[in-house]
Amino acid sequence: MKQKTWLIHYLQLLAIAGIATFIFLTITSWSQSVHALPEYAKRTGESCATCHVNPGGGGPRTLRGALWAARGKPNEVPVLPGVLLAPSVTDGAELFEIACSTCHGVHGDGLFGKEIANSGLKDNKIRANILSGRLQSGMPSFDGKFTKTQLQALVDYVVALANGTAEIPPLEYPLESPAFNCSAQFPSSSCGGN
Repeated sequence: MKQKTWLIHYLQLLAIAGIATFIFLTITSWSQSVHALPEYAKRTGESCATCHVNPGGGGPRTLRGALWAARGKPNEVPVLPGVLLAPSVTDGAELFEIACSTCHGVHGDGLFGKEIANSGLKDNKIRANILSGRLQSGMPSFDGKFTKTQLQALVDYVVALANGTAEIPPLEYPLESPAFNCSAQFPSSSCGGN
């Protein structure tokens, strides 16, 4: 009987040690989270948004970022010549939504990127920022990602946003206001929980 009790205690201690080891390994693996490294941006001369979908870096990679990683993370991020960001799109507002809104907000109100709406930015500054990017603020270069016609339409729309004269397109999928209808299922119950 004592031997059986001893065996049970031994197995319990072994289980506790196994759980403690699992917890320790889990905690140490959490502290090594995956994120974009600023030294890659410095080394390549590109912003984090060049290689990552999230402009702040980390998470899923863009096509250029995936190709860069597949090539062993060299000092230059590969260029994808002839790959347009939005083929056959010519509307400036739509181009802004595709290329700019994830950082600058759908209405130019700023998210990760600078607030553009009513900022007074001029067309030459806007064009230069689109073509060259702004490494310090995380904006990638869009040079070669638009045709001349697309670039002009985008610049014109951003200028209109900056001047406060842009016609903001309506939401593509406007939602109706939700209707809250409550009916008690049991005579002693009421709507809304408690």
